[in-house]
Amino acid sequence: MDGSPVLVLLNMAAAAALLIWSVRLVRTGFERAFGGQLRRWLRHSTATRVRAAATGAGAAILMQSSTAVAMLLAGFVSAGAIGGAAGLAIFLGADLGSAVVVQILNSRVALLTPLLLLVGVMIFLRSARRTARQVGRILIGLALIFLSLDLIRDASAPLSESGAAQAAMVYLAADAISAFLIAALFAWLVHSSVAAILLFATLAQQGLLPLDAAFAMVLGANLGGSLIAVFLTLKAQATVRQIVCTNLVLRGGGAVLALILLAQLAVPEIMPGGTPAQKALNLHLIYNLALLVLALPFTRPLMKLAQLVIADPAGAAPETLHRSALDHMVQNQPRRAFACAQRELVEVGNRIEVMLREAIVLFETYDDAVAQRLKGEMREIARMSLDLRVYLAGIRSEDKSEDTGTRAFDLSGVAVNLEAGADVIVRKMVELARRKHAEQLSFSDDGWRELTDFHDAVLRNVQSGIAVLMSGDVGSARELVEQKEHIRELEQSLERAHLKRLRQGLTESIETSAIHLELLRALKMLNTSFAMIAYPLLEEHGELLESRLAGQ
Repeated sequence: MDGSPVLVLLNMAAAAALLIWSVRLVRTGFERAFGGQLRRWLRHSTATRVRAAATGAGAAILMQSSTAVAMLLAGFVSAGAIGGAAGLAIFLGADLGSAVVVQILNSRVALLTPLLLLVGVMIFLRSARRTARQVGRILIGLALIFLSLDLIRDASAPLSESGAAQAAMVYLAADAISAFLIAALFAWLVHSSVAAILLFATLAQQGLLPLDAAFAMVLGANLGGSLIAVFLTLKAQATVRQIVCTNLVLRGGGAVLALILLAQLAVPEIMPGGTPAQKALNLHLIYNLALLVLALPFTRPLMKLAQLVIADPAGAAPETLHRSALDHMVQNQPRRAFACAQRELVEVGNRIEVMLREAIVLFETYDDAVAQRLKGEMREIARMSLDLRVYLAGIRSEDKSEDTGTRAFDLSGVAVNLEAGADVIVRKMVELARRKHAEQLSFSDDGWRELTDFHDAVLRNVQSGIAVLMSGDVGSARELVEQKEHIRELEQSLERAHLKRLRQGLTESIETSAIHLELLRALKMLNTSFAMIAYPLLEEHGELLESRLAGQ
């Protein structure tokens, strides 16, 4: 029974699923615990191409994924904080970083699996602090990665004696193109080239996958991995799509060329590494290192070429036409009506997020057309908010005992707060940017870095607020309220740092002092508008005391 082909394949599939999930668990832990630091690190890494690439590699090692780095990068590029050439350098570095991750995860660190699992669970269960709990999540994820690799080895052992399995693998070794395409499809489907390559290396180590086939599948995983970001950014700005598509051409196209060379040269014999698994992983590392070294000096001309191929339509403006989610035909069905209202609120939140991204760019390069567009967007949001409140007031239940007033009141409050947040962007941020431009002022280097870091922290909370609005997750709501206090403390700290520069007599700090302080306070107000999304949800679940979170 234990040797049943169905049972063997089921065990292998389960072990592979655990591997994929474990890699994502580690990535999620890093994003939640250190996402803010990683974002600041990325934004300040563009002084040189080498520094940008090194930062991308480091971020990918921490997050276990070059795709996760690409998604962080997309936000900065869209906001104008990172240019196309620097973005491509970061992406190429992230590809190398993901290859280093595979080497680390395949190392003898796996001997620490029991200790990592024990310590991780203890930290996660016993810690009240959010960051500490995420560190526990990371350790648990690492332990599960090593455990899943052991499970794959054990589950695949019977297949080494299966004639059918051996025939299939011999076919893949003889048909490198099929192996390449299967691997590319698998890496794209699981959204993780790291997990895919670890799986292929483990099968090669077991003797189940011939080395020629393993090499072809490792190269195929590079193509599949580069496709992930392309599909995730199909609707992004042109510069973002230029970066990810250039990376696809370089990494995916390079993998095709490497596959052709693989057929011409005796690569398995000359590849360093004492075991089949190590040879396959070394090929992955050497390939991405060579790609970085060859492409890094040409990031600027490559991006100029990409601009000729991928560009926003001339004179294109953001779409302003809004199709309301409010369905007046279901106002007598509260559950459906409130769902419509919630979708409309999510749309309002998404619009404000875009406004926030665009507004900060005005402090570097003021554009009156952008300022006017933001004011027009504010008027649209005000209209949407009014329509939503009127809609909520009209929701009635045929069951006279059903209370619809509380939910309607809560959602109306969210609408008012979001409208106030949009108002802060237009009346405060845009006006401050106009004043700075009119008076030809410049922030000090330290002051501008602090402001952009603070803006990024608020932007993350705006995104978290929208996520809470969509999911209704109580844990995320608690984190959102906790971040409100963190933002308040951070704003006070940045005000003190600014006053310290004033005492030092720095000219830029003196000239821009009022604008600097007002911008900090405006961003704090906007953060509060989105943090208020969490309060009705927490109150409903008994997570609030009279003046603070329960359990604090």
